[in-house]
Amino acid sequence: TIIKKGAKIDNLVQIAHNCEVGENTVMAAQTGLAGTTKVGKNCKFGGQVGLGGHLSIGDNVFIGAQSGVIKSIESNQVILGSPAMEIKEAIRAITVYKNLPKLRTEVSQLQKEIKDIKSQINSAVN
Repeated sequence: TIIKKGAKIDNLVQIAHNCEVGENTVMAAQTGLAGTTKVGKNCKFGGQVGLGGHLSIGDNVFIGAQSGVIKSIESNQVILGSPAMEIKEAIRAITVYKNLPKLRTEVSQLQKEIKDIKSQINSAVN
């Protein structure tokens, strides 16, 4: 494992075997890197970020807190979520997630209406 110059590692960060942390990278508390993960320079990790093993994280990558990274990330990306995804996609997913109970109710209501319409059509035909 190699930690390069200027890297800042907060408390309770776990860096496994054969990892590399690039220059000036910052990792907040409770971040974990699984084995053989390479992190580029000038990256910033929020708290409780988890990275799977054998990944490559490019330079200048920002990973939001509590993100779960399961695939390699190219340089100059901002990612968030679990599983981690590009920030715009993550925001859309979070918005949909928050609305799931309402959407479920609407779908159930629409299914009932469709069933009623089909029943009316069948009654009219017969």
